[in-house]
Amino acid sequence: MTTATSQDLDALQAHAAHNYHPLPVVIAEAEGAWVTDVDGKRYLDALAGYSALNFGHRHPALLEAVTQQLARVTLTSRAFHHDRFAGFCDALARLTRRDAVLPMNTGAEAVETAIKLARRWGYERRGVDPDAATIVVADGNFHGRTTTIVSFSTDQVARRGFGPFTPGFRHVPFGDAAALEQAIDASTVAVLIEPIQGEGGVIIPPEGYLRQVRRVTSDQGVLFIADEIQSGLGRTGTTFACDLEEVEPDVLVLGKALGGGILPVSAVAADRPVMDVITPGSHGSTFGGNPLACAVGEAVVGLLESGSFQARSRELGARLDAGLRSLPTDRVRAVRCVGLWAGIDVADDLTGREVCERLLADGVLAKDTHGSTIRLAPPLVITEDEVDLIVAALGRAVA
Repeated sequence: MTTATSQDLDALQAHAAHNYHPLPVVIAEAEGAWVTDVDGKRYLDALAGYSALNFGHRHPALLEAVTQQLARVTLTSRAFHHDRFAGFCDALARLTRRDAVLPMNTGAEAVETAIKLARRWGYERRGVDPDAATIVVADGNFHGRTTTIVSFSTDQVARRGFGPFTPGFRHVPFGDAAALEQAIDASTVAVLIEPIQGEGGVIIPPEGYLRQVRRVTSDQGVLFIADEIQSGLGRTGTTFACDLEEVEPDVLVLGKALGGGILPVSAVAADRPVMDVITPGSHGSTFGGNPLACAVGEAVVGLLESGSFQARSRELGARLDAGLRSLPTDRVRAVRCVGLWAGIDVADDLTGREVCERLLADGVLAKDTHGSTIRLAPPLVITEDEVDLIVAALGRAVA
């Protein structure tokens, strides 16, 4: 099966590092929930850039915001004020229900920022001994690929060959609040978790887990940091996955969809008693909070403020869930679905890669993870008929 010639694919990889193993398709155009390859074949995008494209490809409101800003100013650095910064920070603070926002670029940068924030807060506010701070993390996590972040990954593919690793992290099983509580001691400054583990295969914790994490961290006087880079901004049928249990973490880490699928935008949001341990010169980014990023980020917040995208995710997610659960259980071993986000474990005689290649041939783009799991995260602009198309294609792919 090919969608472009082997020569074309070889040319694409001729001078590129081999840090990805893409499916054999070369995308040339995109609109809404659909992309078109160089040969003119259309595909339904059921991955949406790992949630970076929650609002679909080239959403008109986001394109308009970026186009208007391109004609004015794109970068000043934070050495100077610019006229889009306050509007973005105000809008995101309102959406996150936090006092302050620290804009960055990529998700991994935002996680690194949250780690620095927690450590400094621990030294200055909690009284942790210098250079002794620890952060509790969950097994199976995915928070990015910097050397510090892979230091506390449990994925050996992400870690192998990149040591020595950064100390200061303790692992507990995901979903086990009792183990988390036991891991906290006088050196602990924060608990850092994904409310739902996306890269892990859309792993959903037991009901009440997030409320227990909130209780434990509050009782112990440590920060609860929620990495909502993939799960946030409408993906789960709520603005944030933590909203599913009406939980307010101390620190929210955002990225991916915050840039509208147009450019990298990320941010950390927290209240002033936490955020204000960051002082001039202690942290920064040349591109973080640039005018172009602020323009698209503010437009993204505007799309979410009505709640319509969250409602679409809930309603169409219920349809996706029902469709996936109707597939034969001897071919689909497990389904985990929340909003328009699903992890599907396929039969042992199949690999996830094989299923995704079959879906590709059938006009649907998806991504495998951890061997036999398929991840689905279609844009929130998808229709009922397109949800049904994904389910039908998956049924054929696993048959």
